[in-house]
Amino acid sequence: MEAINEIHVSESGLVVIGVAAADDRTAFAFQTAPAAMWAATSVEHTTRDPGQPGVRLRCYLDMRQRLSP
Repeated sequence: MEAINEIHVSESGLVVIGVAAADDRTAFAFQTAPAAMWAATSVEHTTRDPGQPGVRLRCYLDMRQRLSP
């Protein structure tokens, strides 16, 4: 994965979430939980690191913007 860009954590309430999971289904299931509560980037695919097990994804979350139920 790419290094975290300073702008993504430049203010209190901004979060970078890195997920490592056994498969796509598990990674996306986890990603939907925080995205249901706060503004988050959408993630459409995972990545695989050669020689490493499982999949990875990264999303960016803004906890300052709470979503209404």
